[in-house]
Amino acid sequence: MKRQTVFTSCAVVLLTLGVWQIGAGSWIHAKAALAQGLLTTAWIRIQQGADSARPWPWADTWPVARLQVPRVEADMLVLAGGSGRTLAFGPGHIDGSAMPGGEGMSVVIGHRDTHFRFLRDLLPGDQIRMTDHASNIHEFIVRERHIVHMSDNRLAMDVPGLALVTCYPFDAVDTGGPLRYVVLAEPVSDDPPLNTIPVITAAAPAK
Repeated sequence: MKRQTVFTSCAVVLLTLGVWQIGAGSWIHAKAALAQGLLTTAWIRIQQGADSARPWPWADTWPVARLQVPRVEADMLVLAGGSGRTLAFGPGHIDGSAMPGGEGMSVVIGHRDTHFRFLRDLLPGDQIRMTDHASNIHEFIVRERHIVHMSDNRLAMDVPGLALVTCYPFDAVDTGGPLRYVVLAEPVSDDPPLNTIPVITAAAPAK
């Protein structure tokens, strides 16, 4: 009887843990879905003229652009800043770099295992669309892909273009590695192509 009681108790504990884990996993997905809805609402407000509509009262970020890559069906909002809190909800635009369509290089970073996982599938010639707060669409063409060390900081910020950055390798088990995967895209125009620049100014936080 005692052995049966022990087995029963263990089964109850394991069942409870299983239900708790399922509930925790469901909460994470629910929270992500809720965040996306709030971010979309904030983005609409920004396009209607708000300077920095925060998606929730305590948020320290807000949408600054919409990023789309038609070939790989990527579509997401880009947030202001590159802190760990920001990157949990979407890719972040690095402060000090140009805004999409502005004069200079626009740098956007994201986690390799969530929002920027699609970077591994980008190829030279792929089209990238960036929509700004005024609903202007800026088009870029992927030109180069590089694997660089996070300490490299020689990206020419005065050259018009877009740099998408994430940690590398994509399937790394450990976090905090020193390598970064950089996709460089040039504006769609009649201007000369970007110079080859295989380095970046800001490293994406490891994930």
